[in-house]
Amino acid sequence: MVKLRLRDNEKIQDAVKRFRKLVEHAGIKKEMRKREYYEKPSDSARRARRRAERRARLNRINNN
Repeated sequence: MVKLRLRDNEKIQDAVKRFRKLVEHAGIKKEMRKREYYEKPSDSARRARRRAERRARLNRINNN
């Protein structure tokens, strides 16, 4: 959970900017987008497998 306390003499715009950074850093935005729609387990496994294959291919290219 992200908590934000206003500092003394802090503008609201600055506080909102800090809040956005905290939310981004905590991964909340990414998690919300991931949970926005239901994804079948087979689809998530397929996406993970493709990501692993792509990572392996890039490692092979970089190591040569």
